[in-house]
Amino acid sequence: MNEHIAESRLNVTRYTQDLKHIWDQFVPETKNGTFLLQRDYMDYHSDRFDDHSLMFYKGEQLIALLPAHLSGNAFCTHNGLTYGGLLLSYQATIDLVLEIFRLLFQYLKEIPEVERIIYRPVPHIYHAYPSEEDLYVLFRTNAHVIERKISSVVLLDKPLPFRTLHRRKLKKAQHTGLNICTDNAFELFWPILEANLEKRYDAQPVHSLKEMMLLHCYFPAEIELHRVVNVEGETIGGCVVYVTRQVAHVQYIGSTEYGRSVGALDYLFDYLLYDRYANKKYFDFGTSVEEGGRYLNAGLIFQKEGFGGRAVVYDAYELNLKFLSNDKVF
Repeated sequence: MNEHIAESRLNVTRYTQDLKHIWDQFVPETKNGTFLLQRDYMDYHSDRFDDHSLMFYKGEQLIALLPAHLSGNAFCTHNGLTYGGLLLSYQATIDLVLEIFRLLFQYLKEIPEVERIIYRPVPHIYHAYPSEEDLYVLFRTNAHVIERKISSVVLLDKPLPFRTLHRRKLKKAQHTGLNICTDNAFELFWPILEANLEKRYDAQPVHSLKEMMLLHCYFPAEIELHRVVNVEGETIGGCVVYVTRQVAHVQYIGSTEYGRSVGALDYLFDYLLYDRYANKKYFDFGTSVEEGGRYLNAGLIFQKEGFGGRAVVYDAYELNLKFLSNDKVF
């Protein structure tokens, strides 16, 4: 299979390690990219995925990136990330994106084992500028939604008030002598997080402590740990927040039994929403579903909605290449 294919005025090249600098330099220049699509974040678990990311050029000018990997008969964009899809330059119009997809389909049809595309677009809250051209193309190509995860998001310039229960817990916390530490002491928070996930969901964090500390070293300004400590200085709760241009996204939340009894998380989120991240547009509490969205964790989303979060969806689409004909679709 050719590693480089051209059609009309565009050409596509498969990503290789020697292109890392060009890839990483372009991500912040896109209208919908975040640090999760930088190579140091994507590649920390490269041993688990057969990377097949693509770079699209107009002449010599890079215009789009597509983080991707192969999995069986699927080209996925990207199952190891919360979101992916095309990362587009500000100059990318719908005509150009249609042309990018034509070239993508042509490219993939030359890989015999690839029969379908699993596509995870970047949710609109992460867009620095409107960037839903890919969703239109998915509609035109009869792609269908296979996952719809519901996340609870607060609009930070008009946050809804905390539910009465959280206001009571916040008042209690304010009289308990708690403090918030923002540091890199992940080893103090991780046992709490692991115990919470094991007890409630019989699960473990997606990232190990070692992986999270490595990612924090790569992205110290984008990955923040906030710990709630009691008067003795013991960690009783906290969260890991991923900070992007538009969004402060809660990646992990955890609390001890004592922390829950004194409102540690209520105290923490009051600080994060109204102080620490008040200059962001959105605060994303994360998803509250399992099985790709078919099961809603009512207790978990009740808590997040109690802090003012309302629904934003994280979708995944499937497109069958066997039924796709470029000349008929476009």
